[in-house]
Amino acid sequence: MDDPLPIPARIQERLTAVGLEFEAEFYGAATHRQPDNLDALVELGHVYTRMQRYGEGLQVDEELARLMPENATVQYNLACSLALMGRIDPALDALERAVSLGYDDPSHLLEDEDMRALWNEPRLRELVRLMHRIPAEPPAGT
Repeated sequence: MDDPLPIPARIQERLTAVGLEFEAEFYGAATHRQPDNLDALVELGHVYTRMQRYGEGLQVDEELARLMPENATVQYNLACSLALMGRIDPALDALERAVSLGYDDPSHLLEDEDMRALWNEPRLRELVRLMHRIPAEPPAGT
């Protein structure tokens, strides 16, 4: 069914931007008032990334990794932020930690645009192989 009152794309984009700005302010205030509110901190990191405020998103993800170093999802999100900032080796390090902690969704990893900077990296291919539990290929000539 056609929308009887279509909103022009330009206005939809602006409404989305205003909504994200509101969310950033809301979650920022929540984390300021309640520094131990990890749910708000997680959401703040997601909002910053959606707003393309990658540096601020990275700061949030680094704080979450400090607070929850054994959480695979937190390590994965840190890898995303590092990849978005072009910090390839630290991103792969964080991704390796995520996999060692139980992250095991290679399909998502290979479709996640935040990880695009890593897609051609040999270390990423090795992690995908590990997640698929495919044996390593023997060295040539053996």
